Amino acid sequence: MADNLSDALKKLKLASADSTTDSVESCLDCLLKALAHNNADASEKIQEMGVLPLLPTLLAPQSSCTPKVANIIAEVAKNEFMRSPCVEAGLIPPLVQLLHSKDHEVLLQTGRALGNICYDSHSLQAQLINMGVIPTLVKLLGLHSDNTALTEMCLIAFGNLAELESSKEQFASTNIAEELVRLFQRQAEHEKKEMIFEVLAPLAENDVIKLQLVEAGLVECLLDVVVHTVDGVREEDVAQLKTASDLMVLLLLGDESMQKLFEGGKGSVFQRVLSWVPSHNHQLQLAGALAIANFARNDGNCIHMVESGIVQKLLELLDRHVDEGNVTVQHAALSALRNLAIPVVNKAKMLSAGVSDTVLKFLPSEMPPVQFKLLGTLRMLIDTQADAADQLGTNGKLVERLVEWCEAKDHAGVMGESNRLLSALIRHSKSKDVVKTVIQGAGVKHLVVMATSEHMIMQNEALVALGLIAGLDLVGAEKDFVGAGLVQVLHKLLSDEMSAPDILNQPLGRTKLQLLHSSALDLFFSHPPPEPLHKEVQGLAFIDVVSKLRSHENKTVSHQASLTEQRLTAQS
Repeated sequence: MADNLSDALKKLKLASADSTTDSVESCLDCLLKALAHNNADASEKIQEMGVLPLLPTLLAPQSSCTPKVANIIAEVAKNEFMRSPCVEAGLIPPLVQLLHSKDHEVLLQTGRALGNICYDSHSLQAQLINMGVIPTLVKLLGLHSDNTALTEMCLIAFGNLAELESSKEQFASTNIAEELVRLFQRQAEHEKKEMIFEVLAPLAENDVIKLQLVEAGLVECLLDVVVHTVDGVREEDVAQLKTASDLMVLLLLGDESMQKLFEGGKGSVFQRVLSWVPSHNHQLQLAGALAIANFARNDGNCIHMVESGIVQKLLELLDRHVDEGNVTVQHAALSALRNLAIPVVNKAKMLSAGVSDTVLKFLPSEMPPVQFKLLGTLRMLIDTQADAADQLGTNGKLVERLVEWCEAKDHAGVMGESNRLLSALIRHSKSKDVVKTVIQGAGVKHLVVMATSEHMIMQNEALVALGLIAGLDLVGAEKDFVGAGLVQVLHKLLSDEMSAPDILNQPLGRTKLQLLHSSALDLFFSHPPPEPLHKEVQGLAFIDVVSKLRSHENKTVSHQASLTEQRLTAQS
């Protein structure tokens, strides 16, 4: 076999120089036979004898040898060590040209050859994209959608290229959405649908393509898949149901595609997705809750959905998942509730529907994603709702859990949300009982730490809460204030403001400074001032920092500084 191959390779070198087609054809047949017998050895031999650089000239569009040459390249490029030599031999440009051929066999072998050469190489795939293969392949899919082998070749190519971000813009400028949806509608076999799904998923990450897919009718196809697989027990039914419902949720992540499907809350798609929430199938429950969370991305949609009774469906779903529940479903349903609670008009309605009671059932959860959404939902619900903040803020179990989560150093999100909820309970209730509950639950020290957060909004929230604690129960909080070093924290914050004047030119920065001053006033100049705190204020020469701020260009800041200075002078 090896001798035959060597002879064939020598002959091929001679024949390709003479361009005698018959002798070239027989050499190519011999090469294909050798590759079929032992691909790696034959490929090595082809490389050693310098045959690859001869192949571009044999890839002429009209030549009868072309399909065989492309087939040889496809076979050779199955070996990783042959891919770079194929590129160096200049095979990519003539192969790309052949994608304009009308011959099915040429197209098929060319697609295989390009696919194998560029397999797993993002840089080569990017080169193909720059050479314009995407519009060419989309056109091919449209022309040859009846040819199974060519269709599969196009889908495999799309699947590989769609992984690259640079491909999305090119795909978006073709009619790929229509072609894929049309192809999907004609498929009966699971494997074929899966192949199309594998291309749709990466493409649907692009917002422009999301909208094109919605307009091309993909959603109806997905809903159809759900109907046909929801009660299926076969593995492929379960897989298709998951893929279709996941893709549906992905389409809703685009603002335009989501709004188009919402249709003012009257859309049939919106209604059908809602019916997934009470389903007996976990995958559909999850997709339904995630879809609601995605629809709930603007106030108009949220208000309409709360009016239409969606909250009840979500609460019933959560109730089914309290004990031994599905964590992903819990997380999705809480995400939806959190988003729905953002508009002010929804808060009271959701509270009276019992949302906070249901959410509190998940306090024992040890899953950080569930904890995070639970905290966010409660924080959204009590914003501007004094009664609810009072009720939750005097719930010892809740405050105890918040204090515990304020120390969850492994989960920054949970830690941040716990601090913010603790502060919100005080800020929105302005209640002495809530302050007492937080003091008893050892929450004060966390609010002092929160005042040093790198996020200014969190600093401000902490300062307001600390000011309220001082105003409502300074005696009760004094020990915690001293223990947590509050005077030092405020002193440092005021000194930092001095060294970063640009902060004071931002609205948030000015708010923060005003809060710092009013906190200082509340904390240190009440009558009679608690002795330990007063000593610390004097010891740190607070008056020096404050008097420097009197000359600040911002009127509010300088006025506040004067007030503070007067009080400090009177006290000393």
